[in-house]
Amino acid sequence: MNLPDNIFSDITQHGRDLLLRHAIPTDASVRDALAAINNLSGAAMTLFAITPQGSLAGTVTDGDIRRAIIAGAGLDDMVERVMHTGFLSVSPGEDEFLAIAEGRRRRLSLLPVVRDGHICDIIDLQSVKTRLPIDAVLMAGGRGERLRPLTLTTPKPLLEVGGKPIIDYNIDELEACGVRNIYVTVNYLAEQIMEHFSRRKGTARIVCVREPRRLGTIGSLALIDDFSNDDVLLMNSDLLTGIDFEAMYLHHKRNGADITVAAVPYTVSVPFAIMRLEGEKVVGLEEKPTYNYLANAGVYLLKRHLMERIPKGEFLDAPDFVTSVIDDGGNVGCFPLQGTWIDIGSPDDYRHANEMMSHPLLRR
Repeated sequence: MNLPDNIFSDITQHGRDLLLRHAIPTDASVRDALAAINNLSGAAMTLFAITPQGSLAGTVTDGDIRRAIIAGAGLDDMVERVMHTGFLSVSPGEDEFLAIAEGRRRRLSLLPVVRDGHICDIIDLQSVKTRLPIDAVLMAGGRGERLRPLTLTTPKPLLEVGGKPIIDYNIDELEACGVRNIYVTVNYLAEQIMEHFSRRKGTARIVCVREPRRLGTIGSLALIDDFSNDDVLLMNSDLLTGIDFEAMYLHHKRNGADITVAAVPYTVSVPFAIMRLEGEKVVGLEEKPTYNYLANAGVYLLKRHLMERIPKGEFLDAPDFVTSVIDDGGNVGCFPLQGTWIDIGSPDDYRHANEMMSHPLLRR
């Protein structure tokens, strides 16, 4: 089957690889389409019907062919008779996040990105959870002093848990959510982290940003001036968490928040009876009470315009920054995190994380 050369003139490499396997000319036979679908066994079993001019005319699945044959089509008819012309696509610059959600609702496997009628990319919905319109910053500059001697020669984010560096769990999840720009702020043993990402293959552009000195969780954001989205995810790189980034983003947008802070439940049990006092008079006793709180999980979604509040070159930590936004009338929301959350700050935390990740059922 001959495909027009111009279908590959304006397409990403990832999209090109998929299109080579999934394209079929509109003037090919239905028999050819069935053979092509059969050869896709184990992959997304969808074909893109391409006109002689290189435009996307429709999609073809075995279900489309089956319905067409019931309606009277034959195996020697052309693909254009059986293709589905009401296909879902997305344009460059359009909100891919919403299109992917609609594609999942329709149980699609592939979503074409189309410019001027031509496919310029293909989103594989079997491997990509979503494409969040956010940039991400992972903080990886800490010294990990409570984990010494492990961190004397290895930066904490590169310590392996379950045979994989801690930071890579978070990078992999962000890539699965379609995040394309990831910044990693580095300081202590920075060269090792920079070398790690120079060798890493993935779908995101990962940029290491070197702090001239410790600037705090928020202070280092002032070193980055090329964010491309209106919302920025900021998180500690040494967290082992199953946080749902898509759910957090939706929560952030629905509430119109300037900052959304992820939170984990934290329970304090007092092993004594607690007195209730009025002055020096005891008015009651509460036996061994338990108090439930929500604690900061070290994951934030921020509006990009807030970067203007960050003084360049000055130390600024997250609690102080969030408090200043609240004091100025900003909208700060809370996103309760469900599932795994381990802040690997001690040898016991590290042993627990390795034990948990050694069990396949507990991996995310």
